[in-house]
Amino acid sequence: MSRRGLPLLLSAAMITALLAGCASKENNGQEEPSAGGSSSSPESSAAAPSPSEEKPTEITIMLPLNVAETPPDTIKKELEKLTNTKLTYQFFPADTYEEKLASTLATGSLPDVTYLKNQATFVQMKGAIRDGQFWEIGPYLSEFPNLSKLKPQILDNTKVDGKLYSLYIGRPLARQGLIYRKDWADKLNLKAPETVDEVVAMAKAFTENDPDGNGQPDTIGLTDRNDLIYGAFKTLASWLGTPNNWGEKDGQLQPEFMFPQYVAAMDIMKEIRDAKAMNQDFAATSKTDSVNLLTSGKAGLYIGSMQDIDSLNKDLIKNVPTAVLDTQALIKGPDGKATTWAIPGYNNVLLFPKSAIKDEAELKKVLAFFDKMMTPEVANLMYWGIEGTHYTVVDGKAKVSDDKDLVEREVKGYKDSVIGEAETNGMYESYNTLEGRIHAEEFIIENEKIAIHDPTTALDSETFTERGQELQTLITDATYQYIYGNLDKAGFDKAVEEWKSRGGDKIIEEFNAAYKQ
Repeated sequence: MSRRGLPLLLSAAMITALLAGCASKENNGQEEPSAGGSSSSPESSAAAPSPSEEKPTEITIMLPLNVAETPPDTIKKELEKLTNTKLTYQFFPADTYEEKLASTLATGSLPDVTYLKNQATFVQMKGAIRDGQFWEIGPYLSEFPNLSKLKPQILDNTKVDGKLYSLYIGRPLARQGLIYRKDWADKLNLKAPETVDEVVAMAKAFTENDPDGNGQPDTIGLTDRNDLIYGAFKTLASWLGTPNNWGEKDGQLQPEFMFPQYVAAMDIMKEIRDAKAMNQDFAATSKTDSVNLLTSGKAGLYIGSMQDIDSLNKDLIKNVPTAVLDTQALIKGPDGKATTWAIPGYNNVLLFPKSAIKDEAELKKVLAFFDKMMTPEVANLMYWGIEGTHYTVVDGKAKVSDDKDLVEREVKGYKDSVIGEAETNGMYESYNTLEGRIHAEEFIIENEKIAIHDPTTALDSETFTERGQELQTLITDATYQYIYGNLDKAGFDKAVEEWKSRGGDKIIEEFNAAYKQ
């Protein structure tokens, strides 16, 4: 990452300029991926037999790739057979996906189906949506029995001005928690932390007390990365009761960084860093490098999605066969209450560009593909892979093959694109044998009961859409600078005042007006 400590998001100004400059281009919406992307084109593989006499629907799909290598056509070929389609998947690395998305949008060459990357990217795309560049799909969902099963509340969370343009990739509301080296904790006679203070104490102990027993000062407690949301900071802040993006204070909605709990979270992160109980350059550390600190045996704490424990454990035991990971959540703040933050039920959405899909008939053919994706047979193929190769069914659940590398290489790219969730698409739940993952699934259920929701999820602020991410860089940078000790409380407050004067006050006003309607 080239910019110190900032999330890999284009500034709102840049994206707004791109949105303003793009126009619908009269072509088929397909493009060849540039360096760094790859295409799995139907012409490169044998034609799949059609399950009907109808001509296969040709669909081009652009989506982010969260693994190092583009998956082979193993899953795609089976998918084409089941859905009577010819599919072209354009995979682009997730780390640079926003840039690719913006440039493709600017040239009017988005393909038939365009996955975004996350909620922040979706916010930035709202200008193009309002500009009429994507199909409104809400009126058509009732024609598709499986798409009609998508959860209304989550669909509402993705609406723009009350209209539905997207399908969502469902996720549990609150997966965040702590993954830690239980073998280190046992060696140092530490129990699973139940409070934020105990998390800090464990980080320090893992740094100072030679948990790996090699007599060298070569371990750290917490490993973190350049992401204040999906890294450690937001989860730790939520344990302290910090609002989720926005909260109510003095009778109106205000951003999270104007609450004392946010400052308390910065103080705790600063305490951990000052004690050298975490990687000192975390604001410039990629997720890959952060993960490597844990899987190499150097770090003992990871705060993020507890479901990451499977992949972390797989790589860790290659390097440290005796290592044991476990999960922990329901961490209490100073007031004795356990709280955590929640996503709005999805982690990504997909859109249907009018530049690629020319008319209603074409749109319905593409929607029919996603309707088939929401059948158990297709959802299981895309999420779990091929039965007998990538997974087996045990007690009515999917047990992933022991060959985790094969599953990640062939399935992961497609898994991240499955719409809905098990309750709506009928796919198998996970059969888990790793004790830490079993605990994680139990914690995820309990997390939902204490989850802090974002009150602005379904609200709109024109200024936030146009300038929110640009202004957020002020707060992001100030937060890192505070944790690094380069900024005091007065300096942070000055950054907040600058945020307010450059458009933040207008954002507060607009969100509150929408909130009161």
